[in-house]
Amino acid sequence: MKIRLLTATLLLACGALHAQDVQVTNAWVRSTVQGQKGSGAFMKLTSKNGAKLVGVSTPVAGVAEVHEMKMEGDVMKMRAVPSLDLPAGKTVELSPGGYHVMLMELKTALPKDSTVPMTLMFKDAKGVGSTLEIKVPVSTVAPAGEAQHKH
Repeated sequence: MKIRLLTATLLLACGALHAQDVQVTNAWVRSTVQGQKGSGAFMKLTSKNGAKLVGVSTPVAGVAEVHEMKMEGDVMKMRAVPSLDLPAGKTVELSPGGYHVMLMELKTALPKDSTVPMTLMFKDAKGVGSTLEIKVPVSTVAPAGEAQHKH
C-alpha cells in the first residue's frame, strides 16, 4: 500500500502538471543530510502561450528563489533572478549548473524518496498571475534519462 501511494505521488510529480498553460515535467529536489541548510530543485517548464516564473515557495525552506549559474571569466557565479522567461512553446530546463530553484534555510533534512510540496508562481503575457501546487520527489540524482549536468 505504501509503495503504491509513493509510486502514485512520484508519477504525479514527474508527469505533466498545468497552471493555466504551463507544463512541469521531470521535477526533482536534491536530497540532503541533517544539518544541511541548502538544496536545489530542478525541472522542465513549458508554456503554451508564453509566461514568466515569478516566484517559488515551500514550507521546507525559509527562502526559495530562482537562481542562475553562469561563467564570468574563469569563475562560476550564482545569483537570484527576479523572474524567468518561458517563451511560448519552448521548454526551459532548470538543472544543476544552470537555472534552478535554490532552497535555503532548510527547516529539515530532505531524505531520498520523500517529497517536497512546492508552489510555483507564474504571470502570463498579460500580467495575470497563477500558481501551481506540486509535490516534488527527492532524489540523489536526476530522474532516469535526464542528463546529470551540461558541458
